Amino acid sequence: MKEYKKILVVINPTTDHQPALARAVELASKSHATITAFLSIFDFSYEMTSILSSQEREAMRQGVIDQRVAWLESAISGYSSKNLTINTEVVWHNRPFESVINFAMKGDFDLIVKSTHQHDKLKAVIFTPTDWHLMRKSPVPVLMVKEHDWPVQGKIVCAVNVVSEDDDHQNLNGKIINHALDLAKKFSASVHLVNGYPGTPVNLAIELPDFDANIYNNTVRMQHEQRVQYLAQAYNIPLENCHVEEGLPEDVIPELAAKLDAELVVLGTVGRTGFSAALIGNTAEHVIDSINCDLLAIKPDGYKSPLQD
Repeated sequence: MKEYKKILVVINPTTDHQPALARAVELASKSHATITAFLSIFDFSYEMTSILSSQEREAMRQGVIDQRVAWLESAISGYSSKNLTINTEVVWHNRPFESVINFAMKGDFDLIVKSTHQHDKLKAVIFTPTDWHLMRKSPVPVLMVKEHDWPVQGKIVCAVNVVSEDDDHQNLNGKIINHALDLAKKFSASVHLVNGYPGTPVNLAIELPDFDANIYNNTVRMQHEQRVQYLAQAYNIPLENCHVEEGLPEDVIPELAAKLDAELVVLGTVGRTGFSAALIGNTAEHVIDSINCDLLAIKPDGYKSPLQD
């Protein structure tokens, strides 16, 4: 798999505490990567000052940018003794997620790192958070960081999809596991596979008098277990690290992560956008609000961001 040699960290301009930067430094120290601390700022009031000329407005914007550059340089100064290269970039842009993704694609970054927090469910439908835009639209893997340590001998959970046997799903499963194995090697962690399977459809049990729900359930569970174990064997993951539970992925994944006290959940996201995404959401988006650890969202090979030409 591709090493994390160039890491882009999205800086939170509202606080001096930067968990994403701290996590990026931790990762960079393991892979000798360079870090770019990226800050996207915008103040609509500067655009509305019609009494000023365009040159004056530009000068005001540049003054704000210069102030934030100085603040950002101060924020990264605490990591100067880590023998790491940390660059800074401050841009004026009214859509932070666009500026992040465009900069990441243009700079050929290997990973985007951003801190996250609980989202208000109602607001999330009306105003989609930057986190969700990044997970949906970034072709670059996105690591969402929470206040959770990455201890040595920790646990990394891979959410795998074994419902379909087509090449795209198999390749994405492999990509997820390879990312996890690489991180596990760097942090002496163990990799666990998790999969959720659907329960017995209620309408079948009602409409078919001879239908045996237990037999159906056991058959589905065994199919999922066999496929997960096949994946585990292909990547030399111990079978005792395979977890197959009845339920929706957005319920099963957080429950297992909490049970294992995992440091990271790795999953694939197809990047659905538009009205269906606003109403239904992606598994990654449901999961990130329900786990108390980091989440790494990975796109399938060949994914093209809607921001790409």
